[in-house]
Amino acid sequence: MRTDYELSIRARDMLAEPGIPGKWVWRAIDTPDRTEDAPDGTRHFIRSIAEYGGRYLRVVVNETGFLRVIATVFFDRRLRSRS
Repeated sequence: MRTDYELSIRARDMLAEPGIPGKWVWRAIDTPDRTEDAPDGTRHFIRSIAEYGGRYLRVVVNETGFLRVIATVFFDRRLRSRS
């Protein structure tokens, strides 16, 4: 686990479920296809995951406090693969 981010309970629960390896989360954060800044102060890192059929993983990070907290992680069904 990296020390520059903290996982919320919700994010830990999502990563405990089969289907979302931690390496995909870090890939989305480190090399996103795009980012979105939300009005609530969160930043959304969005990355297509080739190993999962090109579906888009959304990693929501709260960057307003001292620590960057990964609030939640999920495959965004609203976004479609380009392939």
